[in-house]
Amino acid sequence: MTVFILPADVDDVTVASGGNVYGRRMCELLGLEKVTVPGRWPTPSTKARVALSQTLGEIPDASVVLIDGLVACGVPEVVVPAARRLRLVVVLHLQLADEIGLPSERAAGLDRREREVLRAATAVITTSEWSTRRVVSHHGLDPRRVRTAPPGTEPAPLAAGTESGNRLLCLASVTPRKGQDLLVEALGNLSDLPWTCVFAGSLRNDPSYARRIQGSVDKHGLTHKMIFAGVLWGDDLEQAFNQTDLLVLPSRRETFGMVVTEAIVRGIPVLATNVDALPFTLGRDTNRTPGMLVPPDDVPALTEALRRWLTDAGLRDRLREAARAREVEDWPTAAKRLAGVLR
Repeated sequence: MTVFILPADVDDVTVASGGNVYGRRMCELLGLEKVTVPGRWPTPSTKARVALSQTLGEIPDASVVLIDGLVACGVPEVVVPAARRLRLVVVLHLQLADEIGLPSERAAGLDRREREVLRAATAVITTSEWSTRRVVSHHGLDPRRVRTAPPGTEPAPLAAGTESGNRLLCLASVTPRKGQDLLVEALGNLSDLPWTCVFAGSLRNDPSYARRIQGSVDKHGLTHKMIFAGVLWGDDLEQAFNQTDLLVLPSRRETFGMVVTEAIVRGIPVLATNVDALPFTLGRDTNRTPGMLVPPDDVPALTEALRRWLTDAGLRDRLREAARAREVEDWPTAAKRLAGVLR
């Protein structure tokens, strides 16, 4: 049986991680043996490194072993020796140095360690064609060893939304990479219009940044219009989607953006940044884009796009039609793609 090594929090629904969802669903659909390892990845304690080394050491020689990039890429001293006897496949969701806000020296160190791991691996799997091209170029990998297996999306009913179109949702952990600071500034420029925005995501990943965002909301006098809902799952998440008119994702980096397809499958248009893989995830259907793209780190452009959405009923209708027409890949299809890569 093929093993998939994942972070210990993979089954914790309060940790809203696209990588965790990917790992859970692929294990379920492909019958992979899920092995979890505790630790603060990608920079774990000595105890966690020893535990990972023991886990890898117990796997028979020549076995195919998938390992989440968050676990693998920061510890070449553990992973590279194992790669000499196992067929090690690293599932890379985000290059470690691409996390926004890292000190330059730490980012460079993580980048070097990641390169060592990926060059030793039998294969690397990424979640988008954009990410595949970038990791090949950035780390100098053999393109034949890097493959793309995007995530799938659960089927869902169309969202009801509202007639006015003024219910906004930002579904992402509150971190610099997701760009909530840009959204607060943009919405602060639109206090003359009726709208509400729900921030659904963990405040624990970067507490100082989360406090800064909440302080900015207070400064703009928008506490009655911006709701910090924390991590939503199950019925609470479905209710939030059902009440949403527009998903807003002002990310600074994004290797896929699962929330984009989760919105589109419900017929919800998306306003996102034109960065990394997001244009491809948003996609087109018969030349209609189910949303809008703006340059990253551009508050005026984000403000203008939001104003257009909130004031132009015709635009809202066109984007809703495009979202409802856009086909997205489901999880069984995504699992078949990954199985093909493994074969």
